[in-house]
Amino acid sequence: QVRLVESGGASVQAGGSLRLSCVASGTIYHTNCMAWFRQAPGKEREAVAMIYTNTDLTYYADSVKGRFTISQDDAQNTMYLQMNMLRPEDTALYSCAGWATVCNKFETQYKTRGQGTMVTVSS
Repeated sequence: QVRLVESGGASVQAGGSLRLSCVASGTIYHTNCMAWFRQAPGKEREAVAMIYTNTDLTYYADSVKGRFTISQDDAQNTMYLQMNMLRPEDTALYSCAGWATVCNKFETQYKTRGQGTMVTVSS
């Protein structure tokens, strides 16, 4: 059984940067796709960024394209989300998910999900 734990969330000013981490532990087996999701207060959860673990092919939501970067470190069983030029609308609970056959925007398609880390961006 795989467990995902996120860290790195904080309160920052608009224009600032944060790097979120997602560490996998337990019985880890190959996954095709890992992803970051977020849920802002009063809004639906949305897929922010996805990565195919074999090829490093990435996908981003239009709202974060050019500002966020998803990456992975296989040796550390860790996935990252580098967030630059943060905006107040980026305020949300960010969670990671893994073990989806195909990268997609539906969190229920991922077999494992973390509890999340909170990011607050003030203007």
